[in-house]
Amino acid sequence: MPEEKPGKNRVHIDFDSPDRRGEVDRLVKMGAKVVGERTAPGFEWTTLQDPD
Repeated sequence: MPEEKPGKNRVHIDFDSPDRRGEVDRLVKMGAKVVGERTAPGFEWTTLQDPD
């Protein structure tokens, strides 16, 4: 990309779990921040931000 990047490289990782809500709660307790909750037909996901 021609423009200079403003900071650290960002990483996007997708995980799947049979208990998504439980995993989100566990990760939030470890310091993650919920950025958004989204749904699409037959699909739900939560976007989290790493504490670092």
